[in-house]
Amino acid sequence: MKRITGAKGASELVPLAEEDGRLYRRVAKAMIAEMHSGSYAIGDRMPAERDIAVKMGVSRPVVREAMLAMEVLGLVEARLGSGTFVIRLPGETDEPEFAVSPFELVEARMLIEGEAAALAARHITDDEIQRLAHLVTAIRRENAEEGGGDNADRAFHMTIANAGRNTAISKAVEQLWTLRSTSPECRLLLEKARTANVKPMVEEHRAILAALERRDPAAARDAMHAHLNAVLQHLLFAVEEEAVAAARQSVAAARERFTPLTEKD
Repeated sequence: MKRITGAKGASELVPLAEEDGRLYRRVAKAMIAEMHSGSYAIGDRMPAERDIAVKMGVSRPVVREAMLAMEVLGLVEARLGSGTFVIRLPGETDEPEFAVSPFELVEARMLIEGEAAALAARHITDDEIQRLAHLVTAIRRENAEEGGGDNADRAFHMTIANAGRNTAISKAVEQLWTLRSTSPECRLLLEKARTANVKPMVEEHRAILAALERRDPAAARDAMHAHLNAVLQHLLFAVEEEAVAAARQSVAAARERFTPLTEKD
């Protein structure tokens, strides 16, 4: 979206031009441009996600990606129970550098890991099937542990990639998982997901394993796509849950404030 700027707070958003690049990057750049123009000062609260989405003509997930990118750039900070606030203004020569967004990553994983699963169904060995079964159990165990990691989850997906007997695919999947842990935007959203108690779903991994056991390429592809679609929904929930938690905290505070003193005794 491009902006016609007047006095502070009086600027008007207009629809983003299609040639400006990835939607979330365009939204982030538009909001950074607002900061450049003086529409925001340090300490100002950013508009609500839904308001930005309506004004810029994009979906709320796109706005979430943009806000994550701005948070990584150190321009804004999400505060539980309060909203998102400007904590630093960009310099005149600042050019935002974007890493891989978590939603871009899941999109790429759908394309590559779906086909990796279909290929694995044709070549997987009984030993690899057994290893995947053990890893499903390990995923359940990691989920139950406080602060449990995702080692078993990564090993599960890499075992499938390797089972296709295609080095290029194995390396591609490995790179996607590396990006998952090295992209600042991905790391930030994963932290939010852990805070919201979002963990790998054991049943989704079991469904992938069942399709591989049947040596059914189409079913393996579909099961992987279903799993990664669920991952995308879980990531969206992680950001939404932060907003829900903030709303609950605000309601609780208001209830406490307006409770008659006689009821508090």
